[in-house]
Amino acid sequence: MSVSIVNKNNFEQIRNSGKTVLLDFYADWCGPCKMLSPVVEEIAGESDAYRVCKINVDDAPEIAARYRVMSIPTLIVFQGGEAAARTVGVQSKQTILNMLK
Repeated sequence: MSVSIVNKNNFEQIRNSGKTVLLDFYADWCGPCKMLSPVVEEIAGESDAYRVCKINVDDAPEIAARYRVMSIPTLIVFQGGEAAARTVGVQSKQTILNMLK
């Protein structure tokens, strides 16, 4: 499965989809976000057990504020529609996979 793009119009639908969701809060100008992006894309292609999405904080600042995203990249795992795990900064693939368990 590929990475889905989230915006303010589809956020609630994706968050409440019934699947575990890994949401990458990023910005196009962010160097660390660009470093993390290939890892997120690789994880997206490995399993249908979870959904991997990205949301641009410049396009959806209200969602970033709602989840208190102060630094990017921030990864939040949603389970049952609720934030279950969070990490800030560039992370290893294994760290991200452990968040999805």
